[in-house]
Amino acid sequence: MEYKQLGDVGTVVRGKRFVKDDMIDAGVPCVHYGEIYTKYGISAVQSISYVSHERARTLRFAQQGDVIMASAGETIEDIGKSVAWLGSEPIAIHDACYAFSSSMDPKFVSYFFASRSFRDQIRRSISSSKISSISTQNVAKARIPVPPLEVQREIVRVLDKFTQLEAELEAELEAELEARRAQYKHYRDELVGANGRRRIRLADLGTFVRGRRFTKNDVVESGIPSLRYGEIYTAYGTSATQALRNVRAELRDQLRYAQPGSVVFAGVGETVADVGKAVAWLGEEPIATHDDTFTFSSELNPKYVAYAVQTADFHQQKERHVSRAKVKRLSAMGLGAIEIPVPSLEEQESIVRSLDKFDALVGDISTGLPAELAARRKQYEHYRDRLLTFKELAS
Repeated sequence: MEYKQLGDVGTVVRGKRFVKDDMIDAGVPCVHYGEIYTKYGISAVQSISYVSHERARTLRFAQQGDVIMASAGETIEDIGKSVAWLGSEPIAIHDACYAFSSSMDPKFVSYFFASRSFRDQIRRSISSSKISSISTQNVAKARIPVPPLEVQREIVRVLDKFTQLEAELEAELEAELEARRAQYKHYRDELVGANGRRRIRLADLGTFVRGRRFTKNDVVESGIPSLRYGEIYTAYGTSATQALRNVRAELRDQLRYAQPGSVVFAGVGETVADVGKAVAWLGEEPIATHDDTFTFSSELNPKYVAYAVQTADFHQQKERHVSRAKVKRLSAMGLGAIEIPVPSLEEQESIVRSLDKFDALVGDISTGLPAELAARRKQYEHYRDRLLTFKELAS
């Protein structure tokens, strides 16, 4: 198979600068380089963003059948990502994009630009800095196989089919995961909120103590185990036995602590859903708590409390007490006003055992499905690269 430099089979043209503030919901189609590796696939017939007609008069355009490449990115892997533009009208391209025009099948070219062979070629020419990039000249020097047009189209047909199958499998696996999560939520809410159980305000069941302030600058590799409010809804599950971060030992006497068997609530969050999330602290030593958290101490099973405050009923009650500024807040008084069902200690332990098992099952699925997807993507990439690899004709 004959290989040629891109500059010998077509032209590589750089776009012109526009900024994100120029992008609007309707007008002249445009593509920003960052959209290529975050929002577009192999090809597109419709743009995601637009610029005004006035702004468009100063820009450069890719035509139908061109392949638009990201020439800059935050990582080396972002550079060279491409989309075949199959829309019926021209599309304005950012100055960190190149439009490659040729008589080759644009989707074949776009698939090749995604291949390991192409990416290995351009990697050697990428300049690395805060934003990595590749020049027009170096893109034009990259080599591409040039099979007959009918062969290009057949390869596109096969890869399109494989891409469709991969997308269908991904949707199926994600639907399966979502169904299991919904089933788990229903099961949890039913177990915790069984009819006939008395409901008692949290303030009548225990005490809330607010933590004390420490900052990200206080975090160290080894020191006092600590817990920040944001970690509760981003990094922790229902319970924890080990802290993710430590703070400086010199702060020891200035801080407040959650004791083993306490439940720590997030008092602040970016969304109403985040506020009021909780983790049962089951570590062997106290943990320092941030001033945007509340430590709840009671005679209840701490994991039962942490499960109970995940229910739909808890969240419905909580919404009445959350202050809705830019940052959402929930006070100790608001938390204390919320009621939870309180079965006997034996029942609490039984509920925790059941929910732990279900939680582990959902966790296994949550871990297993992404692994399955990753394996399928790797298989697809191997197959694509094999299809796009040809023995080069001797010079």
